[in-house]
Amino acid sequence: MDREDFRKAALDYHRLPRPGKLSVEPTKRLATNHDLALAYSPGVAAACEAIAADPAAAFDYTGRGNLVAVISNGTAVLGLGAIGPLAGKPVMEGKAVLFKKFAGIDVFDIEVDATEPEKFIEVVAALEPSFGGINLEDIRAPDCFVIESALRERMRIPVFHDDQHGTAIIVAAAIRNALMLQGKRLEEVRLVTSGAGAAALACLDLLVAMGLRAENVIVTDIKGVVHEGRTELMDPWKAKWARATPARTLAEALTGADIFLGLSAPRVLDPEWLPAMAPNPLILALANPEPEIRPELAKAARPDAIVATGRSDYPNQVNNVLCFPFIFRGALDVGATAINDAMKIAAADAIAALAREEPSEVVQAAYGGHAPSFGPETIIPKPFDPRLILRIAPAVAKAAMESGVATRPIADFEAYRARLAGFSYRSGQLMRPVFEAARSHPVRVAYAEGEDERVLRAAQIAVDEGVAKPVVIGRRAVIEARIAALGLRLRPGEQIEILDPGTDDAVFGPMAEAYHRLVERKGVPPETAASRVRTRSTVAAAMLLAQGAVEAAIVGATGQWMRQWELVRDIIPRRRGVTRAYALSALILPTGTLFIADTHVTPEPTAEQVCEMTGLAAEAVRRFGVEPKIALVSHSNFGSSGTPSARRMREALGLIRARFPGLEVEGEMHADAALVETTRLRLFPRSALKGSANLLIMPSLDAANISFELLKAAADGLAVGPILLGLERPVHVVSPSITARGILNLTALAVLEAAQRDGG
Repeated sequence: MDREDFRKAALDYHRLPRPGKLSVEPTKRLATNHDLALAYSPGVAAACEAIAADPAAAFDYTGRGNLVAVISNGTAVLGLGAIGPLAGKPVMEGKAVLFKKFAGIDVFDIEVDATEPEKFIEVVAALEPSFGGINLEDIRAPDCFVIESALRERMRIPVFHDDQHGTAIIVAAAIRNALMLQGKRLEEVRLVTSGAGAAALACLDLLVAMGLRAENVIVTDIKGVVHEGRTELMDPWKAKWARATPARTLAEALTGADIFLGLSAPRVLDPEWLPAMAPNPLILALANPEPEIRPELAKAARPDAIVATGRSDYPNQVNNVLCFPFIFRGALDVGATAINDAMKIAAADAIAALAREEPSEVVQAAYGGHAPSFGPETIIPKPFDPRLILRIAPAVAKAAMESGVATRPIADFEAYRARLAGFSYRSGQLMRPVFEAARSHPVRVAYAEGEDERVLRAAQIAVDEGVAKPVVIGRRAVIEARIAALGLRLRPGEQIEILDPGTDDAVFGPMAEAYHRLVERKGVPPETAASRVRTRSTVAAAMLLAQGAVEAAIVGATGQWMRQWELVRDIIPRRRGVTRAYALSALILPTGTLFIADTHVTPEPTAEQVCEMTGLAAEAVRRFGVEPKIALVSHSNFGSSGTPSARRMREALGLIRARFPGLEVEGEMHADAALVETTRLRLFPRSALKGSANLLIMPSLDAANISFELLKAAADGLAVGPILLGLERPVHVVSPSITARGILNLTALAVLEAAQRDGG
């Protein structure tokens, strides 16, 4: 895309389908007069009185504890300069979107028409009752130093100038990891800057707090080295870095330097100067969009260098989005009164540690399945790594508590991390009780597609989380090679077991005859049965489960779902007293979670089968810690139609109430009546179902599957499942589109099923 096309696309993005990038959405229903009375007059008075009596109650009764102001006066907007507050508004909206997207933090962007620091300070300080934190943005130096210092003195909420401190945190993380790779210590290295603005000086302050010796730093700017006795273009913040040195130019200052930190201007670092630097230098050329030196030129001059830039088209991008949403998340969650050095260092260390872990599935997908592991070209995590919030926010929260600035300390960090998982993985909250239960009783789980990258990633997390003991099926050499290529930490023979049906005759040889006995009356001769055990990994996994070699199995991920299910059905019998198997699928929507059955197995269930399916589905829903509220869905609304499918659902209601008297169930009804209580009560005031249904029992496979897929696409739903119901042993057939997280979710569920089956 050429420059003009990109510009047009950017303008269209901001203009269509409605102008801007933000909107305000209510968090409560406002559907009835009663809702209105609670939300506003007279009910709102109760919340006002509670806050008047105890100001801390604002965190309980308003959104203040999750609300940040992104504030600018437009005096230093990106690379555009002093374009003013109104022209800078798209940037502030963009920052707000990042807060919400990455950390679930609500933001109002506020553009202040005040270039004088004193006036700006008064405006912002007066906003303290509205917000839980202040993110200052795009304010010129040295005004930004004066403004931030004054506001931190006056306000009892975090005030954070991201251009300074966000950059400093990411730079510190990059330096931590680069020095580790180079075998150097922060306390011993020499650092030279190009640039003496807000970001550069904040980087130096944080690095010194982490152990860098101030006397080992030389600062340069447009007038050369900041040295003792210099008067030109000096200010108090720059003056504290003045050194007694004979060097007067950047080239002279670089002699023997271990680190070049550039936060200045394009092309100011000449490749010819680099040989004078120390062995294995670190070059941080962070000017944007054009760095102080292009990485290819730096590497040509110094092949032993590690190079980082601010650009996404080169390795090691220093990007503030790695930091600011998550440091605010941690600060808000403990009611921090400030963001101090301890919190910044905790964030930097957490970011550095994450870069040393294997790439996540999300990162791998963004790189076409070939994201590099920790090394000279990966010293910083990628901005879209979903684990960032899980590492940074708890580290920041804990540092706030330990340093005495937390007003609402977190008592249970495990529960806190589980809540944060909801921001990274939308299935996090739904799956939390399942994972907790699975950790208490981890069992062996066979994975049919052991060579699949998603399976290996799921196995790695299952080991890390302690929810399962993976047994992966496939060619041993291929699996071991893929574990290494993906940078996973799985140790075959210790943390996972690899079984190869093609070579492990002692395990799979005896299974051929057992499998043949199961399928001999389906026209399968002995040699075909033996071949399937060796070549069909689904058969191998299901036979391991049937013979007790493992306690649960996950199959599928490739090929047609129905064919995989048919292979499983031949091997794993139904539970005693169950007439057939069914499939339940969960859909996590912005408004909550819906369970729908039967989405995959039973085409036209009879009334008796609808009854049986409902009981099994209710049992599965309870495993998620959710009490089922069940609607039998139909085109008929409480007897409005006499078609066969409507009569089946009507008859099923009677059977369900007789067989499962404790269930909250109603039907038959339209889908809107199932989900909206006011609609339902207008039609049927004595409904046994209260509130909104969370388990929808459909009259046919077509209805269930179409509804499920339509909701998933139209309402941005996240699927969990399908979950097989009614089988004697826990096995799940996954769909080809499933992610590693989806496989992990079904793993935990299968482990919980196995524990309950065994009385655990």
